[in-house]
Amino acid sequence: MNVIVVGSGVAGLTAALHAHEAGHTVTVVTKGTLGDGCTGYAQGGVAGVYGAGDSAALHAADTMTAGAGLSDEAAVGVLVADGAARIAELIARGAAFDRSPDGALLLGREAAHSHARIVHAGGDATGAEIARALTAAVRGTGMAVVEHAFLVDLIVDGAAVRGIRLLRDGRSDEFDADAVVLATGGAGHLYAHTTNPDGTTGDGIAAALRAGVAVADLEFVQFHPTILDAQPAFLISEAVRGEGATLIDDTGRRFTFDSHPDGELAPRDVVSRAIARQAARQGSPVRLDATMLGAPTLARRFPTIDRVTRERGFDWAREPIPVTPAAHYLMGGIATDLDGRTTMPGLFAVGEAARTGVHGANRLASNSLLEGAVFGARAAAAIGAPWPRPQAPGPHAIVENAATPISSPFSRDALQRLMWDEVGLLRTDDGLRLALATIRAWRAALPTPIDVAAHEDANLLVLAEATASAALLRTASVGAHFREPALIGV
Repeated sequence: MNVIVVGSGVAGLTAALHAHEAGHTVTVVTKGTLGDGCTGYAQGGVAGVYGAGDSAALHAADTMTAGAGLSDEAAVGVLVADGAARIAELIARGAAFDRSPDGALLLGREAAHSHARIVHAGGDATGAEIARALTAAVRGTGMAVVEHAFLVDLIVDGAAVRGIRLLRDGRSDEFDADAVVLATGGAGHLYAHTTNPDGTTGDGIAAALRAGVAVADLEFVQFHPTILDAQPAFLISEAVRGEGATLIDDTGRRFTFDSHPDGELAPRDVVSRAIARQAARQGSPVRLDATMLGAPTLARRFPTIDRVTRERGFDWAREPIPVTPAAHYLMGGIATDLDGRTTMPGLFAVGEAARTGVHGANRLASNSLLEGAVFGARAAAAIGAPWPRPQAPGPHAIVENAATPISSPFSRDALQRLMWDEVGLLRTDDGLRLALATIRAWRAALPTPIDVAAHEDANLLVLAEATASAALLRTASVGAHFREPALIGV
């Protein structure tokens, strides 16, 4: 079969390799160059290696707890059962994970994990190592790779996908396919502060929405608690807190225990909100104190963070560093079954673009790279198999009579600020309605896009409307979605 994989992170490249090895003709299409995207930026590791006293069942329990009970139990079961095999596969494809002197994989622990079960590469460069290994593997197959190609839309024939429409070098191009795998990542650039690289604008999810494909859980946006509070944004891995670093207020007190008994190792949504509230109370950023780990340990265990923080003028071995939350990961996305199939025959979704049900209301640390590898492989295995009876797409979240929109012209900066203020960490009914009305007004006035930047803006507005709508319809606070009577400034 002729298969097109759109996206070249861990999920897309895993799907492409498995599809190629199954005998399909595969073309990888990527917005930038092969291996670009969020995978290469991932500092955290891959969960799924179970040491003494640990098990897949305990990993599943931790995942369900972090997801506030909304994770799909069957999807979580698949994730933890297939994890060790996918990690072994990454090793076989050339990914060099950190090992002890006796050759055993080093296992780390991160927030909300009950055991050390996470493998890393280069201390804090796991995603970069995985991207390197998978990119080399794809190049080695000789499969077709189309770089610098922007996904404009899906081509739909009747009720099934039949290919994709691209924008390359300013020209429209069409590719036919028997199956399309969307691995286009999330939509971090909906927000004023994000850990995501440029170009993470929800292109695949927006294309799916326009084609009538079902989406779910878009209201669940995970904010990473600890981004260096200096531009440009730079993520300080959760593994730093896993090694013993603490979060302190302007008096030096560890304030996160006020919100959760696990303190700094509580679920990400809890820690992020605690940081936002404390920063608002004291009128200055909170700080991450890693000084107790010492300069040699920090340089060895977190070489990338150590180098970048020093380049930014911070000596984190001697003094605590300022941190702030930022939009990090989208738990929702294109609704799929356990094999990556969407509600449109022939269309698969994997990685952050997909809503597999694994993450529920809040993603457990180091489950994202694992999810990409596990479900990328499963989607490839399902290509060519009989398509189940398509689910009827659920009614798209529509809220009428939202509010009076803000009377200001659209710009990407204005959208990102609106989303940060009203559809971010702390949400109110009035704020969500204001955001939705404004987004709709901006969409109505947006001219037909003709270049990549304009298409990205249009996609961000599609995702913004769907996200604000979903957030309004979920009136109860759960996981990363938090509603309160009055917004606390962040």
